[in-house]
Amino acid sequence: MKRNSLSSFSDSLWLLFTAVMLQAVESAKGKYAHMLFNELFEDYSNALRPVEDTDKVLNVTLQITLSQIKDMDERNQILSAYLWIRQSWYDAYLKWDKDEYDGLDSIRIPSNLVWRPDIVLYNKADDDFSEPVNTNVVLRYDGKITWDAPAITKSSCVVDVSYFPFDSQQCNLTFGSWTYNGNQVDIINSLDSGDLSDFVEDVEWEIHGMPAVKNVITYGCCSEPYPDVTFILILKRKSSFYIFNLLLPCILISFLAPLGFYLPADSGEKVSLGVTVLLALTVFQLMVAEIMPPSENVPLIGKYYIATMTMITASTALTIIIMNLHHCGSEAKPVPQWARVVILDYMAKIFFVYDVGENCTSPKREKEERKLEGDDGCQRRHREVRSHLSNRKDDSDLKEKLNGNLNKSCGVHGENVRETVNCCSCYKMLIKNIEYIANCIRDHKANQAKGIEWKKVAKVMDRFFMWIFFIMVFFMSVLIIGKAA
Repeated sequence: MKRNSLSSFSDSLWLLFTAVMLQAVESAKGKYAHMLFNELFEDYSNALRPVEDTDKVLNVTLQITLSQIKDMDERNQILSAYLWIRQSWYDAYLKWDKDEYDGLDSIRIPSNLVWRPDIVLYNKADDDFSEPVNTNVVLRYDGKITWDAPAITKSSCVVDVSYFPFDSQQCNLTFGSWTYNGNQVDIINSLDSGDLSDFVEDVEWEIHGMPAVKNVITYGCCSEPYPDVTFILILKRKSSFYIFNLLLPCILISFLAPLGFYLPADSGEKVSLGVTVLLALTVFQLMVAEIMPPSENVPLIGKYYIATMTMITASTALTIIIMNLHHCGSEAKPVPQWARVVILDYMAKIFFVYDVGENCTSPKREKEERKLEGDDGCQRRHREVRSHLSNRKDDSDLKEKLNGNLNKSCGVHGENVRETVNCCSCYKMLIKNIEYIANCIRDHKANQAKGIEWKKVAKVMDRFFMWIFFIMVFFMSVLIIGKAA
């Protein structure tokens, strides 16, 4: 027990001694840091370029780290990004011998105390012209200054929305000195591209690279060259959101438009369906127009909307024309011969259009009876005419028989013969009335058959245009997917 207590007591003394020594070292370094700071900035000025020879070029190394894309405003063509900007250069007047200051090799001081290069974002699109964030700089004993400063930048970006929502964008971030030319301050790329190791994944955009390019430009105002470094941010839009919320509903709605031709004309909903689909697509078109910039480049999805709206407008107009054909009554002209051959004979068989009133739910017996009626209608009419003619022959035979009977029994049965003749005259009037009624019914059936033929023509044209517009919608959908790919 005594040995354990002695060992624990010695360990405590050792820890206490170590802590006291570290505190002494820290206090010693702190004392040397204050001494160094006072000696360095006693006669230092941050207004002038820190070079011993004024003709010497000061090299500034620039490195950009992209942390996050805050917003991509396509309508105003502005990219908002959160960047870490690292600049490093050598200050000829801020050097010391670290052995004289107890091995102190670096200190951290406010950045406004030293000279800083006026490197700014050339294509800045922000109304705020405030100074950079006044973070500390790291000053080394050899005069190297490293300045890390975070910045939220808003830069102008030329947005091409021709293939929206399957588009890719390239936004440039151009950094350069605002007042110093290339003979005074030169910018050097720290890396061949921007640093993306700390990038926070964006919900809308994918980063496919950020290459850096150095440019030396001579402007018209000045004869000296002005170097700059341009970081090209390559973005690829994640299109899943727009596919499920803009494109897929449009495709489904556009497939409803040809079904308007399949609706029966007597339902009264053919035109209203087309108008409803047209209004729905107009709403989607307005949603896309609010997102896109008002440029001459119409986006791919906008072209698809316009083509679909044009198709639906044409289908609604054709529906109105076909409904007029359907409602042609007895006063209309007969169906032309070419329409009988082309539409009623050939196209009706191709599109499986039967007589008006037939559908897939009709009983088989009713179909057979209607078919027999269609095939033997004319023969039945001929039989009716023959029956009327035979009735007329029977009437003449009856007259002859009545006359013979009248001659045979003129003296004996005078009153009976007279009654018989009166009955025959009544029979003649009855036959004439029946013939008149039969003619009226025959004319009514002929007019009704004329209207039925026009209805069948309208039904065949409905089926024809329904398949035509289905094919058009399908090919337009395949075309937009192919262009996107």
